[in-house]
Amino acid sequence: MLEQKILKTIKKYELIKNGDNIVVGVSGGPDSMALLNALINIRKNSNFEFGITVAHINHMIRNEADEETKYVQNFCNKNNIECFIKKEKVEEIAKVEKIGTEEAGRKVRYSFFDEVAKKVNANKIATAHNANDNAETVLMNIIRGSGTSGLKGIEPIRENKYIRPLINSTRTEIEEYCEKQNLAPKIDKTNMENIYTRNKVRNLLIPYIKENFNPNIITSLNRLSNLAANENNFIQKKVEESYKEVLIKEVLGNKELQGKKEIIIDLKKFNKLDLVIKNRLMLYTIVRVLGASKNIEKVHIEDLVKLCSNNIGNKYLTPNKNIKVMVNNGKVYFMEQ
Repeated sequence: MLEQKILKTIKKYELIKNGDNIVVGVSGGPDSMALLNALINIRKNSNFEFGITVAHINHMIRNEADEETKYVQNFCNKNNIECFIKKEKVEEIAKVEKIGTEEAGRKVRYSFFDEVAKKVNANKIATAHNANDNAETVLMNIIRGSGTSGLKGIEPIRENKYIRPLINSTRTEIEEYCEKQNLAPKIDKTNMENIYTRNKVRNLLIPYIKENFNPNIITSLNRLSNLAANENNFIQKKVEESYKEVLIKEVLGNKELQGKKEIIIDLKKFNKLDLVIKNRLMLYTIVRVLGASKNIEKVHIEDLVKLCSNNIGNKYLTPNKNIKVMVNNGKVYFMEQ
């Protein structure tokens, strides 16, 4: 049943096409082992032809980590799957970069997945995010006050590269599949420690909501996520259309600017837009310049929109150290610093 559900998800979101070469991130836990095993069987029993390579990273945090690495290696050897292994001292990286262990682990993992993808000329990277992970993410975003875009949760496919074939499958379904397939995955005991926000949401908040408010909270949150994603996609199309209408000049790397990027938009046209589109377009333009929206918060976007509405020449704001947004002579300049 799980494999059929995964295949349905793959087809629905066009996650995999014939000829794709996929790097699968595998920790050795139930989710990633179910994903890997299911993809092997789907390739064997369906019309899909695609390559599979495994990338496993050992975070060097727990004593059981080496055992998990050997487990993944043995499984790959048995199934004739190429496996790349990397060991990283994630806790040390977190201290040096002054970030949380979770964030450091995520950075290390995705960096390694990209590295392996380049080595084997893969065009897709599959991770084992499931329906429960998505529900947890939506709840965490609500708690943080992330805005409507945060309600879409984890996307089935991102940047046409990162795919989540398990995104419609629940943790219960995955665990049952592992048992039926005799996979004997490794269990990360730290997932039961309520130190991190996600663990608190997973182990405390969701069970409380299930017991006292809604036993189907996972399904409800995933339904909300799908609705939000559809609406967000619609708004995004409108933002991209509006961007083309207000755009005066776009320089994404130029010798005259010492390789720095610059975008100029029409102030009058921008101010005529609906507030929702203004906010999204402001963020969209910043991302085009910087490649990301990190450290750009809601208050920054509101201040920038207010700056444009005031229409006072030669005024500027720096929402972060990498970009300067200036209003001058009927134009809005987005300049990489």
